[in-house]
Amino acid sequence: MPPTGFHHVELWVADLALVEPSWSWLLGELGWELYQNWPAGRSWRIGDMYLVVEQSSAVRPGLPYDRLRAGLNHLAVHAPDRGTVDRIQAAGPANGWQHLFADSYPHAGGAEHYAAYLADTAGFEVEVVAPAERGPDLAG
Repeated sequence: MPPTGFHHVELWVADLALVEPSWSWLLGELGWELYQNWPAGRSWRIGDMYLVVEQSSAVRPGLPYDRLRAGLNHLAVHAPDRGTVDRIQAAGPANGWQHLFADSYPHAGGAEHYAAYLADTAGFEVEVVAPAERGPDLAG
């Protein structure tokens, strides 16, 4: 059976120059590689998935993006370990990300969920999730 999951995700932004540095930093920290680079956009990939951030000429003018309106609320991405989540949480503000739910970091998603919640300057939220810790092996 072929793999399932996302092939790619495309975020349309009003100002690529405003958000590209923060996305480039975050995805680079998570091991994503720059995949495509053109005047109106960038894409990064990891494995066979990729993420596009594009300032498309087809974007309709109007209200700015609001993650609390109908549509995309946030992207959740895997981190390889808790140390990476901690490093991203610590360095996020210096790289264009603001903390969300900082008062309950790293367990804003619950006691068993270890994640950083960040928003870029355009308001897009990313949840950086560490793998669940495995308990002691109780077999045998």
